[in-house]
Amino acid sequence: MDRLARLLPQIVVAPGFAAILFFVYGFILWTGYMSLTKSKMLPNYTLTGVRQYERLFQMDRWSVAIDNLFVFGALFIIAAIVIGCLLAVLLDQKIRAEGFIRTIYLYPMAISFIITGTAWKWIMNPSLGLETVVRSWGWESFRFGWIVDENLAVYALVMAAVWQSAGFVMALFLSALRSVDQDIIKAASLDGASPWQIYLRIILPSMRPVFMSAVVILAHLAIKSFDLVVSLTGGGPGYASTLPANFMYEMTFRRNEIGVGAASAMVMLATVAAIMVPYLYSELRGKKHV
Repeated sequence: MDRLARLLPQIVVAPGFAAILFFVYGFILWTGYMSLTKSKMLPNYTLTGVRQYERLFQMDRWSVAIDNLFVFGALFIIAAIVIGCLLAVLLDQKIRAEGFIRTIYLYPMAISFIITGTAWKWIMNPSLGLETVVRSWGWESFRFGWIVDENLAVYALVMAAVWQSAGFVMALFLSALRSVDQDIIKAASLDGASPWQIYLRIILPSMRPVFMSAVVILAHLAIKSFDLVVSLTGGGPGYASTLPANFMYEMTFRRNEIGVGAASAMVMLATVAAIMVPYLYSELRGKKHV
């Protein structure tokens, strides 16, 4: 009985652990293998080396997707962090109706990117959205057709993504602000430091781990963004707002190019790993020193 009691936690966890090994890491390995084969409509296990990767980086659609990822990712991360930080500082002033305002800011994070994309698609639709409403007020020159402009479609994605994620960043920063040692703040105030000097020189620098966590989470969201693009722009006009996740889906399930789709998936995985591995290493190293 004692042995069974000791083994019971492992027995309970084992099925879930085995499922993760098979359905997550097993399929990652399978995808990596497919990226080295000549698979097209169906899997073909004949190895061809890095031929699929060569084809991938020769495609204009993939180049556009990578460029869009850098633009979308950079603007999304910076804007979400700046807006989230400002909202957190605002709520940290112990304003009235803080709970109500915090709920409003957090609400967008509770809905899916599909709903967000659909809502913003209505808002940005030139024939029935904000443009039509403003022009009905007499401003006939007003234009807001970002989703139909190939040069602005990716910025429409940024706007919708920031709207949904800024509240989450605000919650992270607000919890960090509330955990700052109040004795340090009081000492700085007694020394004559203004509130903005306290925030810029004491509070915000002490929140570096939260900033890093926010960057990692937002970067992960940017790299795997798929549903927002599908519901808001459909990757268009043409493929002007395509992101790597949409490219992978298009190649794998619509164009019968499993090998190229697998190669793009492995590039995305490598990008996520390039962000996550240094972050996890620094976190674990910091805990060891503590």
